[in-house]
Amino acid sequence: RMPSIFSYQSAEVDWCESNFVRSAVIAEYYNTVSGSGRLGPAPGTQELLLGSRQDGTSLFSFLLLAPLNFLVLEEPPRAGERMELCHLKVPLLLAGVFSMYFHMTLSYVGQLLDELSILWTLAVAYSFWYPQAYFPKCIKTRRHFFWLTGITTVISTLMSFVKPTLNAYALNCIAFHLLYMTWKELKKCNDKRVHRMAAVMVMWWALAITSWISDRWLCWLWQAINFPYFHSFWHVLIAMSLLYCCPLVIYFDVSYEMPSFKPKLEYWPSDSWPVVVPYVTLEEPHKQC
Repeated sequence: RMPSIFSYQSAEVDWCESNFVRSAVIAEYYNTVSGSGRLGPAPGTQELLLGSRQDGTSLFSFLLLAPLNFLVLEEPPRAGERMELCHLKVPLLLAGVFSMYFHMTLSYVGQLLDELSILWTLAVAYSFWYPQAYFPKCIKTRRHFFWLTGITTVISTLMSFVKPTLNAYALNCIAFHLLYMTWKELKKCNDKRVHRMAAVMVMWWALAITSWISDRWLCWLWQAINFPYFHSFWHVLIAMSLLYCCPLVIYFDVSYEMPSFKPKLEYWPSDSWPVVVPYVTLEEPHKQC
């Protein structure tokens, strides 16, 4: 009899960490715990600075989830101007839940939910933040681009059932397109702070993808030395990369879609600190009479 698609270890993918070592109900303990960083919206910048919810758990969540909450405005945007940060909170929440579910059970359903939640989160991000200047020639409006993104994502969702072992590789390949888009934008930007943030983002991504590949391809080595935890490192390092990626995306989006505002990259608590949290401030230029 074929195992249920909800059964423990029914997935076609198993990561390097030994199963059921730390818990009788959690297959990959450290991968499950490290995947919890996306579980919910972190407190915003003002909340942290004003002292609300400053316990250790909130601070950890703040550091990992902050990219999507860090749009600090010196002047609030006018009604009708684009501010779609909230659209990603629910997809990221689901991605965190499904990541934990997959690594806890290693079930077939858990694997697909984990991977498809990431795919649809990326689809939402592309739908709202992909610069209109780079739309295909046949796409004239963002509404049309929504449809293109939606159809592409639905097709990709159906294809994910064909060979599930390839899904993670396909998702990681999307990073190369994001890096290419970042490179194109940097060529048009002279702000050293933007270039610095992009460099730090790439550094964290390189460490993350190295950890992912190491866990996937060198598992025999890490198990031999009893250190099979590189996939959990991947969870933390890719979150750190997103911590810098999201403010960059917001910065470029504001430049294109909210030209009445001047975006500026800032670091909390200070530029001089070795570990900082990046965010974007928006300054509305004074109109001259």
